[in-house]
Amino acid sequence: MRARALFRGSALLALVASLSLAGCGDEGAQANHGAPVEVGAVELSAQPVNIRSTLPGRVSAQRVAEVRPQVTGIIQRRLFTEGAEVEEGQQLYQIDDALYQSAYKKADAAMASAKLLADRYARLLADKAVSRQQYDDALSTYRQTAADVETARVNLAYTKVKSPIAGRIGRSSVTEGALVTNGQAQYLAIVTQLDPIYVDVTQSSVELLRLKRELASGELAPGKEGEASLELVLEDGTTYPHRGTLKFGEVNVDKGTGSVTLRAAFPNPERLLLPGMFVHVRVDEGVRPNAVLVPQQAVSRDPAGKAVVWVVKDQKATQREIVVNRTIGNTWLVEAGLAPGESVVTEGAQKLRMLPPNVPVVAKPASNVRVDLGDAATAAPSPRAN
Repeated sequence: MRARALFRGSALLALVASLSLAGCGDEGAQANHGAPVEVGAVELSAQPVNIRSTLPGRVSAQRVAEVRPQVTGIIQRRLFTEGAEVEEGQQLYQIDDALYQSAYKKADAAMASAKLLADRYARLLADKAVSRQQYDDALSTYRQTAADVETARVNLAYTKVKSPIAGRIGRSSVTEGALVTNGQAQYLAIVTQLDPIYVDVTQSSVELLRLKRELASGELAPGKEGEASLELVLEDGTTYPHRGTLKFGEVNVDKGTGSVTLRAAFPNPERLLLPGMFVHVRVDEGVRPNAVLVPQQAVSRDPAGKAVVWVVKDQKATQREIVVNRTIGNTWLVEAGLAPGESVVTEGAQKLRMLPPNVPVVAKPASNVRVDLGDAATAAPSPRAN
């Protein structure tokens, strides 16, 4: 019984002591709540910023020619190196031309005979020794044989298979001794023009409408000479050394994806770009003259997923919902919710979340912000520390 009483007494003393400590803690917390909280903040400013979009794209050749035979015969020689550059009109194959030489000579002899007859009838017609009908028939025969000669000459020329365009030729699908026919489905080789080369990119029709609206309202100023400047990022993440130009956009929107295809042209002297490559194109849409940029350290998300920041005003910090458009370097482009001259917290936001509203704060210049806009800004100041 004595031991039980001692135990109960010890438990009671422990409970009293814990309550006393809790009361002291609450008093300490209340005291801390009343003291100003030190935070790091930056003051925002308006500045011109070059707005860029990154769009996925595929490389496609400007011109592609499938080389096919236009006469039937046996391939005698292949006259190119696979993978080499060929010129327009360069001979690629030689088809056996023996039959076509013979046909040409035969047609030429028939034309010569018909011409002699037509000339003789012309003289006889002047002396009224032949009728007009006889002369017309002889002249018609001559013209027909002349056409036959031209056909034979063209067929003979077609035995020399030539490249219709300049470019790089791929592998040959036939070898010497192969029989090829006029109009066959199988091509002999493919010639691809690689310089310049096209890149086809897709852009959402919604984004296209937004861009046109901002340009029309003056919210976005067009770039140099009103043309979009294009930069290419390759599959390995490296930047292509040559810049491109936008050629045209499709007049129809894809029903399945709701996107519009844009075609750009890039110089390709090193033949680094090949058809079928997947790339990204950076498009300079224009300049936003009075953009407000907020450091990414200042932006967080509330439980609903909306972007929020802590704004310092009159030595008080209040949380505010904002609308952000895109990232530019290590900042967010603000669409709504913030104005130039306002200060946002980038250091100490975790402390503010644990305190009640309207706690006094002391805003000092932030030490964790180093604004880097990359090449997006156009000779403009960065958000400055408060």
